[in-house]
Amino acid sequence: MLILDTCALIFDALDPERLSKKATAAIAQADAAGKLACCDISLWEIAMLVAKGRLDPGTNALEFIQLVLAARKIVVIPITPEIAVKSALAEFCPHGDPADRLIAASTLIHKAKLVTSDRKLATVSGLQVIW
Repeated sequence: MLILDTCALIFDALDPERLSKKATAAIAQADAAGKLACCDISLWEIAMLVAKGRLDPGTNALEFIQLVLAARKIVVIPITPEIAVKSALAEFCPHGDPADRLIAASTLIHKAKLVTSDRKLATVSGLQVIW
């Protein structure tokens, strides 16, 4: 499974040139295998960016999110009790952003790889980051 961070979801949908070559190749491979996913918190982050006017996808947030998920048949991973507990551990992640902590925990719990440009996430022990 390959999990797309919020930035990777947005870049892939609206500005694929911003993805690295490694990220682009990994996304294409996982897409072909039907193994692309994102965390449910990423959907909230996208909705918030649109609501605050920091992201203009050319449509409303709901339609944009639905199009992004459908375009590549992305599976949405929910927050489970295990993910919630792991993300809350102080020693787990140097990131202060709760959404990024949840994304990192989800990736580890699901034994997946994460596509992200976030350098702080790359420092999480055991997290396999592609960028």
